[in-house]
Amino acid sequence: MSKEAKNSKAKTHKESPVERWLSYRPEIRVVDCTIRDGGLMNNHKFDDSLVKKVYETCVAAGVDYMEIGYKASRKGIVAGEHGAWKYSREEDIRRIVGENDSKLKLCVMADAERCDYKEDIPPKKDSVVDMIRVATYIYQIPTAIEMLKDARDKGYETTVNLMAASTIPDRELGEGLELLAGSEAGAIYVVDSFGALYSEQVHRLVKKYLHYCKAAGKEVGVHMHNNLQLAFANTIDGIVLGANMLDATLAGLGRGAGNCPLELLIGFLHNPKYNLRPVIDCVQHHIEPMRQKLGWGYDLPYMLTGLLNQHPRTAIKYNAAEEKEDIVKFYDMVTE
Repeated sequence: MSKEAKNSKAKTHKESPVERWLSYRPEIRVVDCTIRDGGLMNNHKFDDSLVKKVYETCVAAGVDYMEIGYKASRKGIVAGEHGAWKYSREEDIRRIVGENDSKLKLCVMADAERCDYKEDIPPKKDSVVDMIRVATYIYQIPTAIEMLKDARDKGYETTVNLMAASTIPDRELGEGLELLAGSEAGAIYVVDSFGALYSEQVHRLVKKYLHYCKAAGKEVGVHMHNNLQLAFANTIDGIVLGANMLDATLAGLGRGAGNCPLELLIGFLHNPKYNLRPVIDCVQHHIEPMRQKLGWGYDLPYMLTGLLNQHPRTAIKYNAAEEKEDIVKFYDMVTE
């Protein structure tokens, strides 16, 4: 075959289904949220040994980012109410990671209107943290934009999580995305805060986010909750459509019904830079032993709040009670 014919064949070659599923997309970045999202189940009171083990696991597994905690306001702190990872002070982070002499990048989350970001987030040159993730509801976007600019001016990478996407009317969502697309965020996340999204909704939202993000040179991310046992499936849908920032947690540890399990995601991605073995080891020896006490994961109360597109706070309260009411009574309460 002539050189010209080979070039012509290469130009007309279409990727087969087998090639598509056995290959990988190098642009994808995996963010482990175990300590930050999981901290919502125990008031952020993880032992240093557990946080260090999660850090070491992320390094060994080739995970791209580890979200080590929140940057919440320290005004009015009640002693003992919250653990260190509610605030993620620099000295606490360095106690775990030292200078972080690894390829793993570290990030923290700062909620709009709940963080004294100008004082509590130091310049990047003074921090081992690499990225600031701002979480915002639609009505808080002006504050979020200011926080993103502050973080970028200080030298950090930035992303923004637009919370409760399943509750935002389409016109308002478009207006919010237009504002965020003009912000200093490097990526905008589709966040299924209530674990209420189905595949067709994920498709609509990711495509809508991509419309605004790609024109602005930004990535789209996905952060899914598991109330309907769809966190992994919805994350896959996001990947197929073009989302490149992917959130997950070890064994799905996270608020309420939990998140997309990191071990499922790593196993799916096919990228040889990711190593599943240390993830499985950490899940077996360090994460699963906490399940009975912390009680995250799919169950009927979380399923019901997901089906109804409600915040899981009522299900969390139900599950925390020493004597639980009949589940049918819970159903009647949340549907009345």
